[in-house]
Amino acid sequence: MIRTEALDRLPVRTAVPALRRALDDRGVAVLCAPPGTGKTTLVPLVLAGLTGDGPVRRVVVAEPRRIAARAAARRMAWLLGEQPGERVGFTVRGERVVGRGTVVEVVTTGVLLQRLQRDQELSGVDAVIIDECHERHLDADTVAAFLLDVRETIRPDLRLVAASATTDAEGWARLLGDAPVIEAEGVSHPVEVLWAPPARPVQPPHGGGASPGRAQPRAWGRVDPALLTHVAATVRRALAEREGDVLCFLPGVGEIGRVAGQLAGVDAEVLQVHGRAPAAVQDAVLAGSSGVRRVVLATSVAESSLTVPGVRVVVDSGLAREPRTDHARGLSALTTVRASLAAGRQRAGRAGREAPGAVYRCWDRAEEGRLARFPAPEIKVADLAAFALQAACWGDPDASSLALLDPPPAGAMGAAREVLGAIGAVDGDGRVTERGVRMSRLGLHPRLARALLDGAAEAGARRAAEVVALLSEEPPREYGDDLAAALRTARRGQDGYAARWKQEVRRLSGQADAAGPGQSPGSGAAPGSGAAPGPGSGSGSGFGSGRSGSGRSGSGRSGEGRSGSGSGAGRSDDAVVGLVAALAFPERVARARGDGAFLMASGTGAELREGSPLRRSPWLAVAVADRPAHAASARVRLAAVLDEDTALAAAGHLRVRGEEVRWVDGEVVARLVDRLGAVELAVRPLKQPDPELVRGALVEGLRREGLGLLRWSRETEQLRSRLAFLHRVLGAPWPDVSDGALLADPDAWLEPELSRARRRSDLGRIDAGQALRRLLPWATGEAARLDELAPERIEVPSGSRIRVEYGGEQPVLAVKLQELFGLAETPRVAGVPVLVHLLSPAGRPAAVTADLASFWREGYRAVRAELRGRYPKHPWPEDPATVPATRYTSARLRRS
Repeated sequence: MIRTEALDRLPVRTAVPALRRALDDRGVAVLCAPPGTGKTTLVPLVLAGLTGDGPVRRVVVAEPRRIAARAAARRMAWLLGEQPGERVGFTVRGERVVGRGTVVEVVTTGVLLQRLQRDQELSGVDAVIIDECHERHLDADTVAAFLLDVRETIRPDLRLVAASATTDAEGWARLLGDAPVIEAEGVSHPVEVLWAPPARPVQPPHGGGASPGRAQPRAWGRVDPALLTHVAATVRRALAEREGDVLCFLPGVGEIGRVAGQLAGVDAEVLQVHGRAPAAVQDAVLAGSSGVRRVVLATSVAESSLTVPGVRVVVDSGLAREPRTDHARGLSALTTVRASLAAGRQRAGRAGREAPGAVYRCWDRAEEGRLARFPAPEIKVADLAAFALQAACWGDPDASSLALLDPPPAGAMGAAREVLGAIGAVDGDGRVTERGVRMSRLGLHPRLARALLDGAAEAGARRAAEVVALLSEEPPREYGDDLAAALRTARRGQDGYAARWKQEVRRLSGQADAAGPGQSPGSGAAPGSGAAPGPGSGSGSGFGSGRSGSGRSGSGRSGEGRSGSGSGAGRSDDAVVGLVAALAFPERVARARGDGAFLMASGTGAELREGSPLRRSPWLAVAVADRPAHAASARVRLAAVLDEDTALAAAGHLRVRGEEVRWVDGEVVARLVDRLGAVELAVRPLKQPDPELVRGALVEGLRREGLGLLRWSRETEQLRSRLAFLHRVLGAPWPDVSDGALLADPDAWLEPELSRARRRSDLGRIDAGQALRRLLPWATGEAARLDELAPERIEVPSGSRIRVEYGGEQPVLAVKLQELFGLAETPRVAGVPVLVHLLSPAGRPAAVTADLASFWREGYRAVRAELRGRYPKHPWPEDPATVPATRYTSARLRRS
C-alpha cells in the first residue's frame, strides 16, 4: 500500500507540476531542491507514474555513492509499501536488486557509465535523473556529457534531469541547452550555528602522497591529532548540551577510527559511516535509533542524498578530501583540504532535516570568509586516465565534443593518453583498441586493468585478481608494508576488509577468466610521466568503486590464466605480488641504494621505515608511497619484493640504452648507459661522444650556470648594455640580449665556436663580445648606427670623451662639473636624455640631474656654495655659462 500521507508531506511535491511541464516541453530540466524535500525519492516515483498520476515510464536515478543508491531505493520502496526489487530496485558494484516489474532503478554513476558504453540508446529507459550533481564527481560529469550526446543524436525523447540541493544552476542549465530551472521550497528547520574553534592553534593538513592505482587512494595530508582530540571533545560537549543524535563529519576513515577511539565510554552508541563500511552497518544507521542515543561519525557520504534519522546536532571538523595528481612524478592521492562553503551548508542542514537543530563548527568564525564557495571539480584536479578511456570508448578520444561544465586540463589529458597508449588501450591516433574496450569493462582503473589482464596470463587469473584487489582498496595499516604479507593476511582474515577483498577477488577472477585471447602490447605499461589513478568518483569508495563492474570483459593476454605457464603454479606469492604490482606501476619499480633507500624508475627517491622486512630487497615494486611536503624522498607505505628480471619485463618500455652526454657538476660527462627510467643498470665511459650530444650538454651547462662561463671583457659588458638599451627603447631590429633570450637561441650568436667546444674550458675561451656582434642588425644596415644611437662615449665641452654607462633604466654620464660649463642642454642618446652625475673635483657625486638647464638655474648655486671652499683651486664662477669648460685647476688655466 502506498504511503500517501508520507508522500504528501514531501515539500518537493509543489515543484512537480513545473518539472513535468519542463520535461514535456524541453525534455531537460535542472531541479534545485533543499535537503529533505524529497527530490531523491518522490520525483522518480512521480516521473515513473508510480504515484497514480501519469503514464508508467522507466526511470534511472544516478547517485554518486553506493550507500546513497541503496538508501534511496529502499526509501522509495518503503513509500510504495514494497520491498526493493519490486517496482523500485538498485544496482551498485557487486549487488543488483531488481525484478521484472522494476520501473525505477537507482544506480551509481559508475554503473550508468558502463551501461551507456554497452547500450548508448539506453533501450527501454524514458528518463534519467543525475542526483547530487553539485558534487562534481568525474563520473557524474561524464554521464551528463554522454547523455546529452545521446539526446542530440539518437534519443531526443530521452528525458534528463540534473538535480541537486546546492549547485551552479545557471551553469547546468546552459550545459543542458538552456534548460528550465525548477526550484522547490524546502521546509527548513532553524539550525543554530555555534563556533567551537580549538583553544590552541592546530597544524593545517600537510604532507604528500601517492596512491596505488585504486579507487580509494591513500589520503594526502596528515590531520593534526590535536584537532581530532578537539573534535571528540566537541562531540562530548554536544551530547551534554543538546538533545538528539549527533552526526560528526570527518575527512576520512582513519580520522573516524581515531575519534571513535577517543569517544569510548560516552553514553551513546558510536557508529561509523563511510564507503568502506559494511552494508549492514550503513543500513542500520539509516534505519534510525531504537531508543539508544547515537553518535554517527561520517565522511562526506552523509552530506547529501541521505537522511540519518534522529540527528539534531552536527559537529563539523571543517575538513574534506579531494583528489590531487602530480603528473610530473606519476603520483596521485586524496588531499585533505578545508571544506567549501557549500559543503558546510550541506553539513549544517543535516541538523535541521526533521526538527530544529544546531551545528558546532570546529573553526573560528573569521576563517569563514577564506573558504572556497564550492568543492573543486574533480575533472580539474584528478587523474584522467579512466576518463580518457571512457571518452575514447565513446568515440571522442580528446573529449573535445563532449558537453562538460569544465574542459579537462590539457596536461592531465596528455598524461592520461600516454598511459592508455603504453598499455595498449588506445592506438597511435588515440582511438580505443579492442583491448581498451575490454579494459574499460573490468570496473578498474586502466592501470589495474592492465595488471589484471597481463598478470593473469603470467600467474593465473585467481592470483592476479588477489593482488589487484589489494591494490584496488589499500589494506589497513596493521597489515604491514609488505604487499605479499598483506595478501596472506587477507586470505586468512575475518575482518571487514578481508570480507570485501574476498568478494572483489571473486568478481575479478570471473572477469579475467571470462576474457578471451587477445593481442597484448607486449611490455606495454604506463609511462613514468603518467599519473596514478585518483579516487573513485562514481559509485563510492571501496573496491573499484569508481567504475561499475557489471559488464562482461575481454582481455589482452589474460586468457591463459587457467592452465599452462599462465597458471603461475611455480611462482611464490612474493613473485606474483611483485609482478602484478610492477605491471600496474612500472614507473615505481625501484632499486636499492642502501640503508633502506631506493630510487624509483620515475626518478623519485623512496625510503622504507626502520624495521621493515623489505629493507633487504634489492628491488621493489612500490604500490603506495607518500611524499611529505619539502621532503627529498617519498616514504614507502606498501611494496612488494621484486627481482631484476621481473622489473625489466614489467617496465621494459622505460629501458633505454645509448650514449648519454650531460652537464654534471660543472663539466661535460659522456657515458654509455643502460638505464630503466632513472635507475642506471650499467655505465661505462664514452671516449668519442656524438658532437651534437656534447653541444647539447654545453648548452645545458650554460643554462644551469649562466653566461659567465664565456669570456666577458669590460668592453663586451658595455656592448651588451648598449644593445639592451636600444632594444628597450627602439625595439626591433635591435636584439634582445637578456639571459633568457640569449640562452633560448644559442645558435644565433655562439656558432661556430659552440660546435667546436668539447668541455667547460672551451666555453671560457669563447669571446662573448665577438659572438654578440653577430646579433647586430647587419642585414638592414642599422648596425652601422650603433655608435650614433648608443655611443660608447660622449664628448663634453671640455674636450673629454666620457664613457656612458647603460646598465640602468637610463644612460648615465658621470663627469666633473667644471667640464660641462657652457652646456645648457642635457645630452641625449637615441632620443633619451642621459642622467648626468655631476662630480666634484675629487670625483665624488655632487648632484644628479636629467635637466642641465634647470640645474644651472636652480641647483648650481647651492653646489657652488658648498664646494668652492673645499676645492679653492678649481673654478667656481657665479655664471658658469660665461666661463670655458675645463678639466684643469684655475692656476693651470691662467698659465695656459
